[in-house]
Amino acid sequence: MPQITFTLNGQPATAGYEPGMHFLEVLREECGIVSAKNGCAPEGACGCCAVLIDGQPVLACLRKPEHMQGRDVVTLEGLPERMRNVLGEAFALEGGVQCGFCIPGIAVRASHLMRKGETEDRDAVARALASHLCRCTGYARVLDAVQTAGEAWKGGNGLTRSEPRRHFYFGEEFGMTRTSAFGNGGHPNGIGQSITRYRGIEQTLGEMPFVDDMRVPGMLHGAPVLSAHPRAKVLAIRTAEAQTMAGVVRIFTAPDVPGQRGTGLNIPDLPVFVAIGETTCCVGDMLALVVADTMFHARQAAEKVDVEYEVYPPVTDPFEALAPDAPQVHAPGNLHVHPNLLETTAFSRGDVDAALARSTHVIERTFATQPVDPAFLEPEACLALPQGQGVKVFSQSQGSTYDQNQIAKVLKIPLEDVEIGLAASGGAFGAKEELSIQAQTALAAYLLSRPVKAVLTRKESTQLHPKRHPMTMAYTVGADAEGRLLAARVRIMGDTGGYAGTGGKCLLRAACHSCGPYRVPNVDIESKAVFTNNPTSGAMRGFGTNQVHFAMEGIMDLVAERVGVDGYDIRERNVLLPGDAFATGQIMRGSCGIRQTLEAVKDIYKNAKYAGIGCGIKSTGIGNGTIDSGHVAIRVLEGGRLEILTGYTEMGQGVFTTIRQAVCEETGLPLECMTVRWDKALGAKCGETWASRATTLSCAAAQRAARQLVADLENSTLEQLAGREYSGDYVCNFTTRPGTPEAIQNPATHLTFSYATQVVILGEDGRVARVVAAHDVGRAINPKACAGQIEGGVHMGLGYALSENFPSTGARPDSLLLRDTGILRAKDTPPVDVILIEVPDEVGGYGAKGAGEIGLVPTAGAVAGALHAYDGIHRCRLPMDDAPAAVPSVPKSRRKPAPAGELRVPEKVLKNL
Repeated sequence: MPQITFTLNGQPATAGYEPGMHFLEVLREECGIVSAKNGCAPEGACGCCAVLIDGQPVLACLRKPEHMQGRDVVTLEGLPERMRNVLGEAFALEGGVQCGFCIPGIAVRASHLMRKGETEDRDAVARALASHLCRCTGYARVLDAVQTAGEAWKGGNGLTRSEPRRHFYFGEEFGMTRTSAFGNGGHPNGIGQSITRYRGIEQTLGEMPFVDDMRVPGMLHGAPVLSAHPRAKVLAIRTAEAQTMAGVVRIFTAPDVPGQRGTGLNIPDLPVFVAIGETTCCVGDMLALVVADTMFHARQAAEKVDVEYEVYPPVTDPFEALAPDAPQVHAPGNLHVHPNLLETTAFSRGDVDAALARSTHVIERTFATQPVDPAFLEPEACLALPQGQGVKVFSQSQGSTYDQNQIAKVLKIPLEDVEIGLAASGGAFGAKEELSIQAQTALAAYLLSRPVKAVLTRKESTQLHPKRHPMTMAYTVGADAEGRLLAARVRIMGDTGGYAGTGGKCLLRAACHSCGPYRVPNVDIESKAVFTNNPTSGAMRGFGTNQVHFAMEGIMDLVAERVGVDGYDIRERNVLLPGDAFATGQIMRGSCGIRQTLEAVKDIYKNAKYAGIGCGIKSTGIGNGTIDSGHVAIRVLEGGRLEILTGYTEMGQGVFTTIRQAVCEETGLPLECMTVRWDKALGAKCGETWASRATTLSCAAAQRAARQLVADLENSTLEQLAGREYSGDYVCNFTTRPGTPEAIQNPATHLTFSYATQVVILGEDGRVARVVAAHDVGRAINPKACAGQIEGGVHMGLGYALSENFPSTGARPDSLLLRDTGILRAKDTPPVDVILIEVPDEVGGYGAKGAGEIGLVPTAGAVAGALHAYDGIHRCRLPMDDAPAAVPSVPKSRRKPAPAGELRVPEKVLKNL
């Protein structure tokens, strides 16, 4: 094996490498460096692997090991301690870190700017971060952190700021004030306070281990073999050549699975491995797992696994998939047999035909949205260890209890023989709900009795994990002469791709939210989730609501045009008020705050030359007849310390931080005496971390547990209570599913909602100059964190509106490169002003409503309105990449924009809708 000698963090280093490796592999696998992360290697598009080479910031995955001979390499671990402290404190103070996967690379870049004294010019800092992606923050608070770190470094005395640069969260810059009693009293670190993120400094410095950072003695490595065709019968899987390659231990295929081979949250239709004789359903199908002594050897051998196929024409159109003679995606002979129609949701209220007949204005329009990749920066990874008669599995999943159940079935062992260890999660956005590589890795560790780690490459991750559903939505909406809505008939077609996943649930949520936050007395709604051979669609931030909001906001702008009023006035006449019925019939409680968000941006919208406005509503919790619950335990340890346990995953949204605040609020105890961690038993109770519910439910549970502790503190000191445990449970079980008899009697489809109005303002060049986002969050448990969530959501929403896409041809992705997704970079992201509105909710902890998903629900509609104000075109298709606003972020690979204007839909398609 060739070797190189270089200086690493001030010390001589010698490392071996295999021909074909990149330098990031050498640093991580041979030198034990963990701060430089692998987000997309060897593409060099995410910036997570930034290091200093001879004093210059360089992406390690783009460098060959042989070119590093004699070079001076500094990683984040090797920066001067004072600089590390400044960076960590600055990112924590400013709220510049959420999931934390991308931040170590950005911190390395920042260190270079700090040394050169180039952090004062904000635009220059944004340009310097052009090779870095952040999917969580929206960049603004990252730029704040870099500037604050540079200021402190230049001053030489550490951070002098006691609050963030941007510490107005309630519209103060627009003359507004916070009306909530919280934040004006109580514990200084309690509810309503902008305390720093729990373990934010560790995240910034790359010291929070992700799965790929974990190492154990004797560890083997796994690499998958994925299908080359979206629809093809597997005739043979030949592993002989691969088995003889260096380091290969074993290659696993379908016959090696001792138990149930199908996995899936709702339907077990996703095979651990597709077997010989079965037909693939999409290019994300896994056929084999190669296990070898190193990751490099495993991946090399995986390329040599020879699969023979009988290739069939793929099913690519969900409308054609419903034709009587269409090929069946899950056909007889496969693991799971199912018709191409996965699920239908249908419900109605009132008399739509009669209401349309008496309407002065009837709008008929069809809208279409695109598939989008979640593009979380940490690719899926899993480490499985033999333990007792079973396995311990480390993953970054959003739902540990589901992982445990499915892995136990795959291995055919008792549930208690599978333990889940939850690692840090480098972003998820819904797409880490399903099993990805966990079952295969656990299988290998179980059968080999050896630790096995499998980490997907960026291309494998992109090929395998679910996308945001592309949807086609046909709307017929009636309004009276003044534009008050009277009726809506909506037909929604969702392409769920190869596997069920959460497809049916996403289309259910789309149907429920199809009328947006508007009062529509007569509705006839139907949505369909349909199998095709396209990449699988599933949960992604917004969960089906983003698509229908784009459509409904477009309808509102068309009604406004017919009536002769502006976007604000038409929405003011139609927004839901307390006592009004949501689309499903659920009656809005007194906490319905959509009007307050609308009024907050009235003058901003009306005074702008080119502006669009969009309103949004997003459910908090799963609802629809399921149980939503939060569970927290507080353990009193020796020495007057508390250990707080929760069952929800921390994946950047800040739930660990807000739980500590709830305990502080109730007990008055200092943050310094509290630690928080995930607990497997509570994870089984809480279920998946999704649906914007973790903070709402966990804070309610923490409040209940903490009040029990407070009662005992009246007669004892904290030290005297060592060994005690206090449990808090908060359960909501009153929701009903639309279309069921229960829903007719009690149409309460969700435990609560959050609300938003956003204004998008364009400059004279037609590009986005500013976004103002007014959001009713119930109670802002942590205003800084809440604003950061919304800023990140708006950033994602702008990409969804203008440039993000995941196109396929013949059910094959046109590109698996991260750079081709169209995610906005820091230099192309406009300023976002967040206005937090607090209309406390009757349900949940301290009146809080979900904030994680609503951030991008109204954005695309507001962008479309702004574009229409600029050029007079009503756009009905996403992304709106024909617009000047899209130019900076549309990748070179697809700079041929889709046609603007009205979407023309063939008659046969309209009949299917």
